[in-house]
Amino acid sequence: MPVTQKVALIQMSCAPDTQANLAKAVARVREAAEAGARLICLPELFRAQYFCQREDHALFATAESIPGPSTSALSEVVREHKIVLVASLFERRAPGLYHNTAAILDHTTTTPDNILGVYRKMHIPDDPLYYEKFYFTPGDLGFLAQSTSEGRIGTLVCWDQWYPEGARITALKGAETLFFPTAIGWHPSEKEEFGERQYDAWQTIQRAHAIANGVFVCAVNRVGHEWGDVSHNGVNMPGPGAHTAENGIQFWGGSFIADPFGRIIAKASHDKEEILYADLDTAEVEVTRQHWPFLRDRRIDAYGGITSRFLD
Repeated sequence: MPVTQKVALIQMSCAPDTQANLAKAVARVREAAEAGARLICLPELFRAQYFCQREDHALFATAESIPGPSTSALSEVVREHKIVLVASLFERRAPGLYHNTAAILDHTTTTPDNILGVYRKMHIPDDPLYYEKFYFTPGDLGFLAQSTSEGRIGTLVCWDQWYPEGARITALKGAETLFFPTAIGWHPSEKEEFGERQYDAWQTIQRAHAIANGVFVCAVNRVGHEWGDVSHNGVNMPGPGAHTAENGIQFWGGSFIADPFGRIIAKASHDKEEILYADLDTAEVEVTRQHWPFLRDRRIDAYGGITSRFLD
């Protein structure tokens, strides 16, 4: 098992054309692999603009099976460059049953499209412009850790990043690096007043996961102003209406990697496409936990209430 993981996060913008986005993702993953990255993560639902800005039955047509077209295209790069890849997809599991799913591809596996495993997003939001409950069934696989050729990792997805329970259970299952493929941004009309504190909260909660669990945290976001336009297989899905600077979502980028002390060791810009790299020394996980033995000192006999909705 490698002691040092060379990680790459693909911070990208997304166009209306799903095929163009897939081609871009394949190219960026190849670029990262050629630069030496062995463990690579794409942002949430990278194949399309963030379509959950509206509730539209036509957009279910963009979902795909796993394995499917996206994993097939990406697995070619995985095999060619001998890498591990986390790819976030809109999964069509069965007629009328869809998930927000991260597929983990590993060149050492012999399964279709080199799929080592999948994680289905557990926490599903329903907020203005984030109408995910309309599209996604909550995950039913639980929180998972995967033993890959590049070490033991865990994948959670976007809204999961606000919940310490998910990060904790994933770490308790042995994950030493947590990946959070993400699609989060500002409502343009709110950015001036709330923008800085929103991004700071997003980064802070995930740095806290790193500290509390003694793990590396890798959060990858998209950039660009989107109105949720989608063109799939040559068909333009009806758009949400007029595009203005005050509607849609301005995705805030800011992808980052934190070490087990919660220190930011790499951070991307808020407005540019880029590939964020870092070399992770996995030995730091054990050293950090020796000095800050939070897992050792947990009072597991006293936490029964955590499984209640509220303690009245």
